[in-house]
Amino acid sequence: MRSSPHRLRTVRALFGALLTTLVTVAALLAATAPARADTVVCEQFGSTVIQGRYVVQNNRWGTSAPQCVTATDTGFRLTQADGSVPTNGAPKSYPSVFNGCHYTNCSPGTNLPAQISTISSAPSSISYGYVSNAVYNASYDIWLDPTPRTDGVNRTEIMIWFNRVGPIQPIGSQVGTASVGGRSWEVWTGSNGSNDVISFVAPSAISSWSFDVMDFVDQTVARGMAQSNWYLTSVQAGFEPWQNGAGLAVNSFSSTVNTGGGGDPGGPGGPAAACQVTYGTSVWQGGFTADVTVKNTGSAAIDNWRLGFTLPSGQRVTSAWNATLSGTSGAVTASPVAHNARIAAGGTQSFGFQGSYSGTFAEPAGFTLNGTPCSVA
Repeated sequence: MRSSPHRLRTVRALFGALLTTLVTVAALLAATAPARADTVVCEQFGSTVIQGRYVVQNNRWGTSAPQCVTATDTGFRLTQADGSVPTNGAPKSYPSVFNGCHYTNCSPGTNLPAQISTISSAPSSISYGYVSNAVYNASYDIWLDPTPRTDGVNRTEIMIWFNRVGPIQPIGSQVGTASVGGRSWEVWTGSNGSNDVISFVAPSAISSWSFDVMDFVDQTVARGMAQSNWYLTSVQAGFEPWQNGAGLAVNSFSSTVNTGGGGDPGGPGGPAAACQVTYGTSVWQGGFTADVTVKNTGSAAIDNWRLGFTLPSGQRVTSAWNATLSGTSGAVTASPVAHNARIAAGGTQSFGFQGSYSGTFAEPAGFTLNGTPCSVA
């Protein structure tokens, strides 16, 4: 028997309504589906990948006591950190998240190692979660090496101490203070027996910060602890616990390294700077002023220049104009202010500072512009 047109229209309407209901239910189920479960890593050197581009590592190297990290979508938290080690020695571990290569473990899609002179900028952002019932530091590590190695210990380690809790101190001794990234830091240098270490220690805890890793790399180059033809191999953010540590967290982490044509010509990632420095002084008993002119003798403009030099022993900067100076004695880096950040091809920029001295007055032996040596007029 043939179905009537009216009955066929009714069946189609019912089928359409049922299909719409099923689609709605599926959408609701998808919207309320549980998020991806966090990954727990307890193996001594175990690791996992987050965001498809960073590696979270347990990195328990200084103790046999159990330790576990739980990797989240944006960072990690230390969920177990048993035992303790003496506070006058090395920490228990360095649970961390990194971009780059660490003992042949390279993060997915990383462009590290990268030669320092080719890096135009390396923006990073970090947010930490702290606890009070532990002895630890919150350390952001930057690793440099003369070769593009992806294995083993690198030549120079830069440590940024965002926080320290308990009777601990960086490797070596304090050699002064510096302004880097618009913040003030204690500066410590030393060796751990395997590599050189320079530490920038915050005077009070920093919970979160967005900054350029190259500000610290450039400061390290200016202090003679690295060279612009070396390589940045990895950047890492985590904790060094001595006692306990459960609950410490990297809430979020991001790291990008921009190389090649993305940088400003003549900047840290542009062509090697060609430069000449004129250093004029006015000296009196115990004091002096220095008027410094930097000439760009190359064919491309230089943006965001940094002039590095070392003050002779006994000299100390007391004030400066037309530049920001990091460090008041020893290795100093001059960075531009807003109105003189660019040195045109064939052009010049000038700045000056006043200082004190003891003994016999002398001028700096040499200058580097963005890590490249300059001639002296």
